[in-house]
Amino acid sequence: MIILGLDPSLSCTGWGVIRVEGSRISHIANGQVKTDAKAPLPDRLVHLDTVLAAVIADHAPACAAVEEVFVNDNPQSTLKLAHARGVALLACARAGLTVGEYAPRLVKKAVVGTGAAAKEQVQAMLRILLPGAKVTGADAADALAVAICHANHRPKA
Repeated sequence: MIILGLDPSLSCTGWGVIRVEGSRISHIANGQVKTDAKAPLPDRLVHLDTVLAAVIADHAPACAAVEEVFVNDNPQSTLKLAHARGVALLACARAGLTVGEYAPRLVKKAVVGTGAAAKEQVQAMLRILLPGAKVTGADAADALAVAICHANHRPKA
């Protein structure tokens, strides 16, 4: 089964694709979708949607997982994150993918064993779980972690 993990953000959305065969997890691809902070919001959202649609078309995942919104101290930041998350959910739904949604603490716990893990700990575990994977940045690492979380928590057929 191929799983797409997404770590949505308006400035840089991370994506990661893994293959799950039994209890084995392997890396397929990962990347980041950056948007121009000077561009109007609708243009940034269209760009995000276009790239995510291409990722889905290229890798044909069976399902997807998206990190849930966490509330920032700045309400505007939370709203921007919610816009990007909505686009990510829409791109997956448009492709007919079922989507799992996971809190950041659960994602960290699934990969590291503790929900209070630092980003560096998550990235270190990814190097162990996905040996040889070249991760394109912190947001892509987070997206791979979301995909692994889904692999561990998805409903089993």
